[in-house]
Amino acid sequence: MFKNIFPIVLCGGSGSRLWPLSRSGMPKQFLNLAGSKSLLVQTLERVATRYGFEKAHIIANNDHRFLISKQLDDAGIAVERILLEPKGRNTAPAVIIAALDAYAIRPDAKMLILAADHLINDLPAFHEAIERAAAASDDGKLTCFGITPTRPETGYGYIKPGAPLGDRKGAHLIDSFREKPDQATAQAYYSSRQYLWNSGMFLFRADHLLAEAAKHVPDMLAACKAAHAGISSDLNFHRLPEADFMAIPADSIDYAVMEKTENAAVVPCDIGWSDLGSFSALHTEGEKDGAGNVTYGDVTLLNSRNCFVHADKKLVAGTNLDNLVIVATDDAILIVPQDKDQNVKQIVETLQKDNRDEAKLHTTVYRPWGFYSSLAINGRYQVKEICVYPGKRLSLQSHNKRAEHWVVIEGEATVTRNDDILTLRANESVFLPLQARHRLENKTDKPLRLIEVQTGTYFGEDDIVRYDDDFNRK
Repeated sequence: MFKNIFPIVLCGGSGSRLWPLSRSGMPKQFLNLAGSKSLLVQTLERVATRYGFEKAHIIANNDHRFLISKQLDDAGIAVERILLEPKGRNTAPAVIIAALDAYAIRPDAKMLILAADHLINDLPAFHEAIERAAAASDDGKLTCFGITPTRPETGYGYIKPGAPLGDRKGAHLIDSFREKPDQATAQAYYSSRQYLWNSGMFLFRADHLLAEAAKHVPDMLAACKAAHAGISSDLNFHRLPEADFMAIPADSIDYAVMEKTENAAVVPCDIGWSDLGSFSALHTEGEKDGAGNVTYGDVTLLNSRNCFVHADKKLVAGTNLDNLVIVATDDAILIVPQDKDQNVKQIVETLQKDNRDEAKLHTTVYRPWGFYSSLAINGRYQVKEICVYPGKRLSLQSHNKRAEHWVVIEGEATVTRNDDILTLRANESVFLPLQARHRLENKTDKPLRLIEVQTGTYFGEDDIVRYDDDFNRK
């Protein structure tokens, strides 16, 4: 049904308005915020090859490459290509480079541009909207998916549809794009019933997009071609060259092309869509109690209404609360009125300026070999719990500023310590002195768990000297 449509999944967002759940090291597209699967996996499953789509292309931040690979492996999803950006340059460079990719595969390829972190509850309606947009693309149109508003929303851009697109059912020319409005303007848009939310999803032919880019942003197109020509393979990833990619002007596909082209169209649709871009959006989508509260985890509320409360590992209790967001993780607590939750992004910016780790990382950090959780840290020691996936191993490495003690609590560890190879089982331990070359390996088919106690003067992840690494990390 959707043959020749290449899903292009943009996976580079940071989800800062959902801090402390979403952080730059583990942003919202990789979290299970709506159901038992991550938003990325849900996005890919909606456009799976079993529906007739071509294999998806993913464009992502280099720092998330192994996280993506692990989630795809766990879900049994195969994609055509994972393209890595050295740093984000907004959506226009990503979409144009994806168009160059798709055009190289098939000159008449159609591209379905999707964000990795959106929620869509009505799959049949979504697929029907794709069919309408694909028909419009046959007429040379670059088509947006416009969402029927359910409330006056200040967090989205708007589209005003124009005349119907000939005999193409359910598609319209675009009268105008409108920026994110203030509250009064959003209310006017909503009350008029003449506007749609701009979902940030698009469908068009690759050659049509490239032709419009040549017309409106020729310098950007030339820079994208240079970066595309320099793509290199690394394991199962494809890297864009940093110097060439960073020479591309940063811009959104909306500003660079969609708002300039004379061939823009929109398909109005009601597909149960949300970008889950705020806690108020999570509250809207969540299951509410009789007082309108949405809770996750160990939460007790009394005489409270219309609150969103998320508790990770500790009890959160409250009374006489109204319209609040409370999010408690093991290292941070957020409290904000729901109608001010768009300002959470400013908190993250402040934490970043202060160089706070909480802005970037959770206490559990994922690596290609497994993950570790920070249990305790002060000026002289750090304690971590480490899990190594079956058949994986860490790099052969040393540290200049810390020694390490490993105690196995589950599984079997193969440990390299300088010239020695040791086998450790539960309740056995090893000491790795300063500057010792060492490696941790799990040769079994079961997870390996251990407690690591670091002692020294500095515990940053940059105190690692790597001599050999299965994952091509520097």
